[in-house]
Amino acid sequence: MKKVLIITYYWPPSGGGGVMRWLKMSKFLPELGWQPIIYTPENPDPSILDKSLVSEIHKDVIELKTPIWEPYNIYRKITGKKKSAKFKAGYISEASSGTWKSKISVFIRGNFLIPDPRKFWIRPSVKYLSKYLKKNNVDLIISTGPPHSMHLIALGLKKRFDIPWIADFRDPWTDIDFYSKLKLTKWADKKHHKLERKVLSQADHVVTVGKTCASDLAAIGNRKVVAINNGYDPLDYNFEKKKLDETFTISHFGAFNRDRNPASLWLALSELAKNNGEFGKLIRIQLIGQTDESIINDIKKNNLYENLILVEHLPHKEGLEKLSSSQVLLLPINDAPNALGILPGKMYEYMALQRPILAIGPTGADFARIISETNSGVAHNFDDIEGIKSTMENYFNLFLAGELKAESNSYEKYSRKNLAKSFVELINRK
Repeated sequence: MKKVLIITYYWPPSGGGGVMRWLKMSKFLPELGWQPIIYTPENPDPSILDKSLVSEIHKDVIELKTPIWEPYNIYRKITGKKKSAKFKAGYISEASSGTWKSKISVFIRGNFLIPDPRKFWIRPSVKYLSKYLKKNNVDLIISTGPPHSMHLIALGLKKRFDIPWIADFRDPWTDIDFYSKLKLTKWADKKHHKLERKVLSQADHVVTVGKTCASDLAAIGNRKVVAINNGYDPLDYNFEKKKLDETFTISHFGAFNRDRNPASLWLALSELAKNNGEFGKLIRIQLIGQTDESIINDIKKNNLYENLILVEHLPHKEGLEKLSSSQVLLLPINDAPNALGILPGKMYEYMALQRPILAIGPTGADFARIISETNSGVAHNFDDIEGIKSTMENYFNLFLAGELKAESNSYEKYSRKNLAKSFVELINRK
């Protein structure tokens, strides 16, 4: 087989969305003639652990690991957090409007830790991988970010070796939702953009997860950028589907941070519960995973706390199995400047569960187009309270009649196996 070196910060036993793209892709690359060599930290500091994902690592995968030093313990000490405290998704948005200590920490993060807190792993990694590549043949290098320090490792290798390189942007760099909250000086902003352009100009191929992000990166780098979506792994659904909940359950799975808080939804549900006693009795809001306190407070404020079910983080497959009995699946989009290009990985997994999706975000965005083309659910704008009420009332009436279902179609093209083929086709292009 040909060999591909994949540089990634996120790898099992780390959990969460950052792991899935290349854990899943690497499962299908061997049957397409490529052996993955994963380079990842020996001692990362992830926000979520999911040891169940270790069993999904393909037997042909070679793992290379070296130690990493990250400044998170310093941040914990400054802000008075415990050493065991994990950083929730979206913590920068929360810290940027928090205490003066948190604000100083965000300033340091944005202006001195460029491009991100994993910058201290760049030089040691270039040195280690250079020695490895001198002794071992590799046909391709893939770096995946964020963290975008992974791209700078690949950039360092590109200067030393004539090996094709794909820079994979799972999220944008300077267009990411929290970039404006990093309290950047002009010098730091300029450096972020300079490094971003270096990666975009020197990679042989640039890939991202959707059309809008591809267009934005193409404009920054003045080059072609290919969109290869995230997706779902059919093997994750080898479980006996549970009987649907007898309550009208709307569920969310994964990190639920402050920027995704769908305030209009809680208002709409509150009004429906107030005006319809049966709705108020049967509605359940099930949140599985890390949930920001602001979301729980909003639910309380709208008199829905008794309808709330909070579930701690579940192993990935166990979470999907739990979701399979839900009546409706909630997909909130970050209320951020780059919302048009945000494509949550959970969206594809929701589609494969074939339960109706309620998505909240810009209706002209990439996620809304995919939900529409696959007939997987309904999307509403952030402030569309009446539209959300109408959809939830319709879903509820169908639920009472035993007819609530998703008529999903054409979503199979988003299977991880098909997406791995797209990467191989890109590699094979001259």
